[in-house]
Amino acid sequence: MKLRLRTPAFAIIAIVVGATVLLGYFINLPLLQELRAIILNWALILTAVVLLVGILNLLLVHLKKIQTEEKNTFYSLFLVIALFVTFVIALVFGPESPWTIFIFDHIMLPVETSLVALLAVVLIYALARMFWRGVTLFNLLFAATVLFVLAVPALLSWIAPLPLMSELHAWITQVWALAGARAILMGVALGVIATGLRVLIGADRPYEG
Repeated sequence: MKLRLRTPAFAIIAIVVGATVLLGYFINLPLLQELRAIILNWALILTAVVLLVGILNLLLVHLKKIQTEEKNTFYSLFLVIALFVTFVIALVFGPESPWTIFIFDHIMLPVETSLVALLAVVLIYALARMFWRGVTLFNLLFAATVLFVLAVPALLSWIAPLPLMSELHAWITQVWALAGARAILMGVALGVIATGLRVLIGADRPYEG
């Protein structure tokens, strides 16, 4: 029997659950607070299950590539071995064991750092694309800021600190860059709030099949 999700019951459940969690932050009632805590715990459990399902799907996809001997099979094999070894070590020794911490500090953290380092390459590529389309005052200001932020740490480590150079670099990164990052986070938060409100009023139904 196929379960049909295009029914008002699921919309009612989503609205009631969302409203319960939302009201739990504003109304201090013991029953409402308890219901909110239970729903949030269920959401955390479902999130963990979704993560496990995603990892299992990733594993199955790469195992299929290995079996069919597709192109770049070596990378799929390496990923499967690394995933299996990491899972076994974390399961046997625990997430806080020296072996697990070693994997995190010497493998996962350098990989994440390398991904963050690609931001410099992306910024340089964006500068080249902007100047290819035309030279404007904003393009020059953006290019000067990017080059200054990227170059100053290297200059300060290679040569003697120049007067006011480190202070200017800290002011740009801690004031202007941080303000931009917070603006992006505020935009994400507003988007999440708008999406949540549309689900609460039944305008969006992402749970429908």
